[in-house]
Amino acid sequence: MSDLFTIGHSTHPVDTFISLLEMHGITAVCDVRSSPYSRYNPQFNRETVQQELKRRGIAYVFLGKELGPRSDDPECYANGKVQYDRLARTDLFQEGLGRIRQGMASYRIALMCSEKDPATCHRTILVCRRLRDKDMHIRHILEDGSVEENDATIRRIRDLLKLPESDLFTSREEMVERAYDMQGDRIAYVQENDKPQRESGRET
Repeated sequence: MSDLFTIGHSTHPVDTFISLLEMHGITAVCDVRSSPYSRYNPQFNRETVQQELKRRGIAYVFLGKELGPRSDDPECYANGKVQYDRLARTDLFQEGLGRIRQGMASYRIALMCSEKDPATCHRTILVCRRLRDKDMHIRHILEDGSVEENDATIRRIRDLLKLPESDLFTSREEMVERAYDMQGDRIAYVQENDKPQRESGRET
């Protein structure tokens, strides 16, 4: 079974962030932010973080165009909001998933976004959802350096949404898929003034 990690850079100093990666033996970071720049945390601007990671022997690749939560394709929107199911079916997104799977043969990878909580980030709801299989062990590096298994993250989301584990008419797996759908709708970007923006206003 292959390990795939995710991490949110949050407001960490860059040295703290890299220490979290090193704690878990990460050798490559895949940046899945649509826009790899932050006015609030410029230490994680694309060129800056790439240079710092290289200095510590960690590879960096930008996959925000392939796996980011925004899309330039108008077919991925409905009423101005990104539809994750449509985005996930695009050739570009599938290409990004393929690059992750291929890279895992040579690197211990962490998907990086900005959100500290994987339960509220597209890296879990959009990307990891489509990477789940019996040969993939997905683990989320939390702000304090501890690791949360993806199944535990999904249970937290289900509890947040007040969904039962299953019911008379819905199996456990169907309830998991419902939780993904509902959380995806909650966090998806909406367009305002022709510019995609996240409903919460937070950057990715």
